[in-house]
Formats: sequence, C-alpha cells, structure tokens
Amino acid sequence: MSENNSENNDEGPAPDPVAWDLAQRVAVRVGGREPFAESYHYASLEPDFTELTAEAEELVAEATGLRSLAGPARARVTDRAGWVGANIASFRRLLQPLTERLGPRMASGPLAPVGRTVAGVEVGTLLGWMSTRVLGQYDLLLVEGEDEDDQDLVYYVGPNILSLEKRFAFPPRQFRLWVALHEVTHRAQFTGVPWMREHFLGLVRRNLEAVDPDPKRFTAALRHAVEEVRAGRNPLDEGGLVALLASPEQQVLLKQIQGLMSLLEGHGDVTMDRAGAGRVPDAERFARVLRQRRAQQRPLARHIQKLMGIEAKLKQYELGERFIAAVEEAGGPELLARAWEGPECIPTLDEIRDPSSWIGRVGARESTHR
Repeated sequence: MSENNSENNDEGPAPDPVAWDLAQRVAVRVGGREPFAESYHYASLEPDFTELTAEAEELVAEATGLRSLAGPARARVTDRAGWVGANIASFRRLLQPLTERLGPRMASGPLAPVGRTVAGVEVGTLLGWMSTRVLGQYDLLLVEGEDEDDQDLVYYVGPNILSLEKRFAFPPRQFRLWVALHEVTHRAQFTGVPWMREHFLGLVRRNLEAVDPDPKRFTAALRHAVEEVRAGRNPLDEGGLVALLASPEQQVLLKQIQGLMSLLEGHGDVTMDRAGAGRVPDAERFARVLRQRRAQQRPLARHIQKLMGIEAKLKQYELGERFIAAVEEAGGPELLARAWEGPECIPTLDEIRDPSSWIGRVGARESTHR
C-alpha cells in the first residue's frame, strides 16, 4: 500500500486546469490579422510611442502630482498575437492561487482532459475577441525571477490603433498621445502611490483564494441566476460571471475591488482630459467615437462583455468620474488626494455611488500628511 502511494506521489503536480497553449492558439486565431499590421505606417509607432509615452508621463505628473517611484515608463508596441501572449502569461501568474487548487480536483475526474481543453478554448476565445478591441494596457504584475525587461511595460496594440486612425481620420500624433495619457495615468497610480500595487494585487489574490472549487457551487450559482432572471433582473450586470459565482466572502472583496477600480478608472479619464488640455485638441472627438463604437457592438459582443464583466467595468468609468467631480466640488483636489493616503481611504463601491458618504467619512479625518 505504501509503495503504491509513493508511486502516485511521484507522478508530479496535477496538470493545470486550463490548457494555456491551446488558449493562446485559439486567441491568435480568433484575433485574426489586421491588415495594418503589414502597413508601412506600422514602423512609425515604436518611435512615436517611445517619445509620446515619456511626454505623457510628464504631463500626468504635472496634472496629478503622482510621480513614478519605479523609473521612467517603457513603451512596447505589439500586434494582437503579442498582446495575447503577454496576457496569457499574466493570467497564468495571476490565477495561480486558483489553478493550483483546481488542478488536483479536475485531474481526479474522468473528463479532466476534456475540461482542460474546454477551459483553454473559452479563455482563448475571450482573449482573442479582446485583442481586436484593446488599444493600450499597462501590465502591473511584477514577478521575481522573471525577465525584468518584460515587466512593468505599457503596451500599445499597433494594428488596432492604426485601424482607428485610418477609419476615423484621427490625427496620428494626437491620438497616440491621448492613448498614452490613459495608460501612463494607470502606471502613475500603481507606481506613484507606494502601497497601491500590493494592495490591489492583495485583494485579487484574496478573492481567488476564496473561490470554492466545488462544482456544486457552480450549480447553485446558476440556480440563483435563473431566479434573478425570473425576477426581471440580469444576474450579470454587477460584474459578469465572476460576480455570479462569488461566495458571500468574495462578494465583499469584489465590492472593494470594484470601488477601487471605479476610482482608478474615473481618475484615469479625468486625468487624460486635464493632462491633455492644449496638447490634444481632438480629445472630445476621440472619446465620442470610442463610446459610439462600444454602443454599436453586435449583440454577441455585448453578451461577451456581460459574461466577462467588461460592461460592468465600463460603468466604472462613469461612476468614477461622477465621484471625482462630487469630491472636488466639495473640497477641491486636496480632498480627492486623501484617497491616496492609504488603503483605508479608498472609497467602497457604495461610497462611489454616494460620494457624500465618503466625504463625510474621510473628509472629517485629519490628513495623515498634515
């Protein structure tokens, strides 16, 4: 008996519950190749974004007072396949606390290989679709022991940017600076506020560690979704499939994450406008076109957005901007700056929706910087 157990233990770790190699192949196929990836204009993106990212970083620092403690931002222009590859790597690192627990349970079932394949196809399909939409992204994950040249990067998906410039006759330099401003603002938030990166990733890790890998949990969540639909509510409205499957403990964590993300996204949009004032005259048109582009998506695309929680994220921009406007109206930028003093000052989701409650809680406190 002991010999058999020893043999089983020597078989190595359980396979990852997601077939990541398959996910990457599927994503690249779904994303397709944008014709502009072969355009001679593509060569202008790397030098432009190297210059404009540095300019955007200075403009953001002047507008917010947030200066990166991690050195200058580094731009990397990539195609859709490159963006997929970078995000597959990030997903694997981020989801490790969950996949390490799910792997052994899935491996013990007779349909384990099928489950890995299905998960790989689903992840690949979603990432492939996203690769056709995204313009830029700041990768905030840092992993010790991995190549530092591939971390703390601001990515720009060149073919998607060129496609929009051509389709809507956007002035390239203006549009590229506008995109850079948004991504560099997010980097300033995570590298200019000393505690922000670890606080955010800590919330995500705790959320993943709280996931119940019991398949019965999934069945119960689906039953709840059906009850919500019968009551005339869409169960995906408040965060997609992740929120639907969340336990009561996770619901608390998700609201913390959503409150933080609303603050960061709203602050990002407000900062874009302020930092780009005078440098990006067409900023309003850029924003209007992208809003219309989202609104005109096909029903299938909107359904995917709901499942992934992207549609809930889009609401975060609007809620966050309203929150910032209300706070600054009450106490100016000085009051808003209290949000960066520590994790305890971050607004909850309920406070984002009711700024007066945050103003009453935090505004009454003496600033720790005084």
